[in-house]
Amino acid sequence: MKRAILAPAELGGAALDELKQWLAITTPNDDPTLISLLEASLELCEAFTGTAPIAATYEEIWPASREWQTLSTRPILAITGVEGIPAEGPRFALAPDAYEMDLGADGTGMVRIIRQGAAGRIAVRFTAGLAPGWGSLPAGLRHGTIRLAAQHFRERDSGFAAMPPAAVTALWRPWRRLRLT
Repeated sequence: MKRAILAPAELGGAALDELKQWLAITTPNDDPTLISLLEASLELCEAFTGTAPIAATYEEIWPASREWQTLSTRPILAITGVEGIPAEGPRFALAPDAYEMDLGADGTGMVRIIRQGAAGRIAVRFTAGLAPGWGSLPAGLRHGTIRLAAQHFRERDSGFAAMPPAAVTALWRPWRRLRLT
């Protein structure tokens, strides 16, 4: 499985303002760096919690299979399209009756192919995220993301720790999804 973010969450408005206030920055000189740090912090938040914090549009590439395949990103809000990817040639839209999809109450999304045609792989497009935007993100996730981005900004010349600090993980822990395998 390969995942790409097609339309990332907007972080240039309220999120950037909140981080700049936390860092006491009043000029726009560091805005691109701060936005990048917010994006990285949200990625770490997703990796730690198993939940995409803010709604974005994603695409995952999977083998074309008759078996149900569970998308790796959660919570899925909507599956918006499935395309076939042949060994050679351009992608093509699969007919709606050529696949099935299912959204679980727990935020999982699943897809299976009924008729794959020339597709050896499929591209599944979907929207996923816990909150529609920064302002509606739960306070613990939002504050943890700000704290982590601020720490990375302050320590940008000395390198980053492999794991978020305990103060950040304590804020994120209530949203952590654990899976038994």
